[in-house]
Amino acid sequence: MPFYLEGHELITRLSSFFLVNNSIAYDLGCSTGKLVQDIYSYNKDLKNLKIIGFDEESKMINHARKSLSAKKRKNILYIKKNLKNFKLKKCDFVSSYYTLQFIKPKFRQKIFDEIYKSLNHGGGFIIFEKVRGNDARFQDILTQVYHEFKLNQGISKNEIYNKSLSIRGVLEPFTYKANIDFMKRAGFKDINSIMQYGPFAGFLAI
Repeated sequence: MPFYLEGHELITRLSSFFLVNNSIAYDLGCSTGKLVQDIYSYNKDLKNLKIIGFDEESKMINHARKSLSAKKRKNILYIKKNLKNFKLKKCDFVSSYYTLQFIKPKFRQKIFDEIYKSLNHGGGFIIFEKVRGNDARFQDILTQVYHEFKLNQGISKNEIYNKSLSIRGVLEPFTYKANIDFMKRAGFKDINSIMQYGPFAGFLAI
């Protein structure tokens, strides 16, 4: 995925605009927990900062917990949680890094609604998603550019094809506009693009 680590770094830096002493933050789809720990380390001077990572994969949660130093365990919590049915405490910051695109569309609006409802006034929500083109022509352009990127990374054509088969019916991206519409329906009015490369986009909603 292009600029994966740069996206992590951007989220980490932007988190400091929203986190204060006693803040609670969430990372939805925390995977190995790296982003959670990066956010905490960047804001480590804050008092009583609590960051909670959710992931529905037990292996990811176990890996994240094992990588957590004893010093950070009072500030960072990893929880096995299915995002189709979850609740958040009142918080100041929520991140979702290429996660909601794997949630079935019928559950997705409910997740955006829960995020908006949980955020304190002025809180920040950052989401990165793979996005579809606005029409077939744009989709074809974005797909070809991404395939070329993969080939340049040393991934074979056969591997690219097999990957596309493996995520069929699993990865269901929406257009750039549709992602903004999800946020607007939830109640967000202040939404800004923070990064885009081909079919990958990041948004900040306040």
